[in-house]
Amino acid sequence: MAASKHVAVLMGGWSSEREVSLRSGAACAAALESRGYRVTRVDVQRDIATVLAALKPDVAFMALHGRPGEDGTIQGVLETIGIPYTHSGVLASSLAMQKDLAKTVMATAGVPVAAGLTLSRTDIAKAHPMEPPYVIKPVADGSSVGVFIVTEEHAHPPQELFRDDWSHGERVLVEKYVAGRELTCAVIKGEASEVTEIVPLLKFYDYEAKYSKGASKHVLPAPILPFVYQEVRRLTLAAHVSLGCRGVSRADFRYDDRIEGTGGLVCLEVNTQPGMTETSLVPELAGYAVVAFDELVQWMVEDASLDR
Repeated sequence: MAASKHVAVLMGGWSSEREVSLRSGAACAAALESRGYRVTRVDVQRDIATVLAALKPDVAFMALHGRPGEDGTIQGVLETIGIPYTHSGVLASSLAMQKDLAKTVMATAGVPVAAGLTLSRTDIAKAHPMEPPYVIKPVADGSSVGVFIVTEEHAHPPQELFRDDWSHGERVLVEKYVAGRELTCAVIKGEASEVTEIVPLLKFYDYEAKYSKGASKHVLPAPILPFVYQEVRRLTLAAHVSLGCRGVSRADFRYDDRIEGTGGLVCLEVNTQPGMTETSLVPELAGYAVVAFDELVQWMVEDASLDR
């Protein structure tokens, strides 16, 4: 089956996560070729609909991160021209990318989320919107791009929010800072994976820590109490289902182990197209379950469809 199937691996794009997307795409394309697929690597530009209409691939493998590949835009193009694709569909992709709306949906499904509010970036820059410590993050960017942690030591919010070249949108999410450990868990083949603890070796788990070798340490399985571990897995699947995700997704959590029981668990966000680079978490989680990288990528292609 694989030998006759033509897969267009969509990567690159024009988001702030372009470089890591290119790395994800290269790794996935190589894995698919090793499994006998005919692969075309596509660096997504504004003419993507025309390019795909000419290529006529059997499947589009989504290796894009951030807008427009992860927010439902490209998924809508693929639905329109009738090319089956991997990962989540139009609605789930758009919803998960809008962190404020996603939090509302997840909270309704019983998934704990951080307290927060959404304001314009210029309003936030004028005065502290809440008592520090708090976190400022773009409503619709990933990989910790454009994130600020504001502590009691800061006399005012970050003035970068006033910059004319700010490229992360006018609406910004402000959340109460959640102390504790960084945990992550994926949904693979319809089931929650094991849980990884991420120990940043830099100031916090930002873009550099995510995608630079040696900038963070992954502890798998996470060294947390068994009932907390299983609650992370349960909440990961609940978040995936509540947002309507398909294929592979990954949920990120903070866990304050000073709070009794599972009360210290907070879901930060769900990634509908998590990284697939050599330092990425999902391939590592799959590998722990003895699912080889090329096997995982092949499953994603065979799972592809329309109307996701």
